[in-house]
Amino acid sequence: MDWTFFEDKLHKRMKEEHIPGAAVAVSKNGEIIYEKGFGVRDFETKRPVTPETIFGTASVTKSFTALAIMKLAEAGKLSVTDSVRTYLPSFDIPGVEPIENIKIHHLLTHTTGLAPMERHEEFNQFHEHVAYLREEKHDLLGKPGEFFSYSNDAFLLLGAIIEKVTGRLYRRYMTEEILYPLKMNRSTFSIEEVKKMCNVSVPYVYDEEKKKHEEQDWPGLGNYEVGGGIRSSVRDLLKYGELFLSEGKLGENQFISGKSLKKMYHPHIKVDPDTSYGFGFKVTENYHEATLVEHSGGQPGVASNFGFLPEENICVAVLTNVSGATAGDIWLEAVNTVLDLPIETKRSILPEKEMESEQNIDRFIGKFSSKEGQEVTIAERDSSLTAELEGEIHSLKIADEDLLIIEETEKPIRFFFNKKREAWAIFIGMRMLLRENEKQ
Repeated sequence: MDWTFFEDKLHKRMKEEHIPGAAVAVSKNGEIIYEKGFGVRDFETKRPVTPETIFGTASVTKSFTALAIMKLAEAGKLSVTDSVRTYLPSFDIPGVEPIENIKIHHLLTHTTGLAPMERHEEFNQFHEHVAYLREEKHDLLGKPGEFFSYSNDAFLLLGAIIEKVTGRLYRRYMTEEILYPLKMNRSTFSIEEVKKMCNVSVPYVYDEEKKKHEEQDWPGLGNYEVGGGIRSSVRDLLKYGELFLSEGKLGENQFISGKSLKKMYHPHIKVDPDTSYGFGFKVTENYHEATLVEHSGGQPGVASNFGFLPEENICVAVLTNVSGATAGDIWLEAVNTVLDLPIETKRSILPEKEMESEQNIDRFIGKFSSKEGQEVTIAERDSSLTAELEGEIHSLKIADEDLLIIEETEKPIRFFFNKKREAWAIFIGMRMLLRENEKQ
């Protein structure tokens, strides 16, 4: 297996995206077939990245939390069909009636009906977040189970449920019952432990205006550690992936049943025509006769992607130490290399033909935003559509009646229309953003 082309592309990408350091590891049939560090873990010492270098994993953490929930379900401590209120009696969301309709399943799949919310990383105890959900008015998309929209604020309630059921702190339970048995000895939720470890990356953000990297502190996250708090190495992540590929076995012991694990990457709800979401995993079926099970992560100074292909017994982990790096593309290029596919092969095939733009393009125009901070403005310029994202203007093409494509990146923007054919929301970057005049 020749990794030359993969490495050449990665070196080029690191230069273009200002990635200081990256680590990649691949296993097949339980054996590591490729692992390598690229670049430096910090600019000050110029020490190189290795497969043991610790990075942030960000939202890769979500599947670990989902695994803990499935273990508790298998032990009869809870069921994913239980109402959240069974375990959190004070849980409430204004406008959701009856509140008992929100199940643990909806937290796992980001389908509670909540639009993205303002983050409160200062909340360190779960009761603070439960009160925040109960006492303030939040934008709603629809009924529980009706729409998918990534929600860190809903997902973190799983940590509160774990604490309620086990009587142990979330972090302590996860460390003792998940990380320790998997022998993930270079993985931790604790920033204090990270500071005591060797071979740790420094997180960076690249400032486009100043043309330089700025060092970041490790984010404390507060309650959001439930969906983003693990710091780890690519080697440790392969140990985690092997749990799924061995159908729940750790050596001779059955850590969890294969049946429970398969529920985690069952396609519970569609994200787009080719991709669904399970419990803490994105799932792309029929990828050249294989299934891609993966999750990305992003925080200040972190871009990550981890996942596996169950039919092929392949696991891949990618970690970097800069915000905004396309770790998911690096991950797929590694997968394509192992599968002997053209390295540019994409997860999904977008519509090839652009629809006639003279149709009523007014239906797309508007400003869409969320309380989490995302903002997209669709406008018409010289008879063409553009999108303004993060201060930059991008050209769009109409790919379908409800779908626009950003030409430079091929990123889709899906529209939701009411009966009057007015757009009330868009779906971009795993989140639904409401039209400004639709917000509560």
